[in-house]
Amino acid sequence: MLDVVSPSGDRGGMVLGSGMQGEPLTISVLRSAPTRVVMVGGLYLARQVALRAMATGAWITIATGRPAAWQPVARAAGEGPDGRPSPLVQIRRLSPVELPRPTEDGPLLVVHDGGHVPQELFPPRSPWQTTMYVLPYLHPQAGGTANSADLVLLQRLPVGQAQLAGRIWRLPPPMVQQLTTLKDDQVIALGRNLWRPMRLVTTPREQQILGAVRRGD
Repeated sequence: MLDVVSPSGDRGGMVLGSGMQGEPLTISVLRSAPTRVVMVGGLYLARQVALRAMATGAWITIATGRPAAWQPVARAAGEGPDGRPSPLVQIRRLSPVELPRPTEDGPLLVVHDGGHVPQELFPPRSPWQTTMYVLPYLHPQAGGTANSADLVLLQRLPVGQAQLAGRIWRLPPPMVQQLTTLKDDQVIALGRNLWRPMRLVTTPREQQILGAVRRGD
């Protein structure tokens, strides 16, 4: 996972934010291997990741119990030649469905927005499929999902949840403390041998769709 978070210009990926020196940072969300991403925080960040994956040409399947919250992403995909909503983004219920077959030219991002303890409805089983689990907060029963992730994106956490994160990922006290002091536009990218703070950057077009960068929904 050395290429999960890297300066812009390295292999593939999408720019999510900038480093502490202002350098753009790329995350490899869509890869030639089945990939799990866990995002702990507000819906804003999850929708921004979906928009940027779509901009790279990915198919997006969103399984959610709050479909209205994801309509801005579906509308951003535009319409197909027949005037219907683009098939690139599909919003589904939280139940198993047949997924598009991912390829290198058409990778698949499955967004599982199913609460704080998600079920394994869409485990990534093939190259170029990524399943992103959107957790509104960190719960002890989500430890299995969190530990199996290739990449974790953490926004600011209350003290109790930060301490739980410390136990799940065996973080030293300074890192636990940092999780409680992140600003609304700051994210920690966590992975194997990886702890990378970054600042979210939103384009003018994304601001029209999602509004200003924020921690909440």
